[in-house]
Amino acid sequence: MSDTILDLLRLNSRILTAGDRLVAPLGLTSARWQILGTMIVAERPQPVAWIARDMGVNRQNVQRIVNDLARDGFVTFQPNPHHRRAQLVVLTDEGVKAYDDAMQLQTPWVNDLAEGLKPEDIEVTRKVTATLQRKLEDGNAADS
Repeated sequence: MSDTILDLLRLNSRILTAGDRLVAPLGLTSARWQILGTMIVAERPQPVAWIARDMGVNRQNVQRIVNDLARDGFVTFQPNPHHRRAQLVVLTDEGVKAYDDAMQLQTPWVNDLAEGLKPEDIEVTRKVTATLQRKLEDGNAADS
């Protein structure tokens, strides 16, 4: 399992690097793209803390990237009726377009990566990574 985890870490690094190259012409990075995608899936504006929670990452890092996205016109901030200090992050039309354009670039890239892989192997990989993620989120992996 240790070797598999090291392989996953290396794979993650390469995916992020390739993703950065893929979406750079759109003014995005992999991290920006991931935040926009998390916002799209949420289907409604959320505060930074909720976005970070949904992504399973540090709120401060998301705040920094969201501030950059706001500076570049991909998101805006609106008052949160439920919390005075935690503003809602709202996608702009430019942010939605950038995300949609990134997904258009992603399709052939992913298809190329999947070339030669059996669908059932992809599904097993997805199930194993989902199980590992769930164990880490639940804290069960640390109980050993």
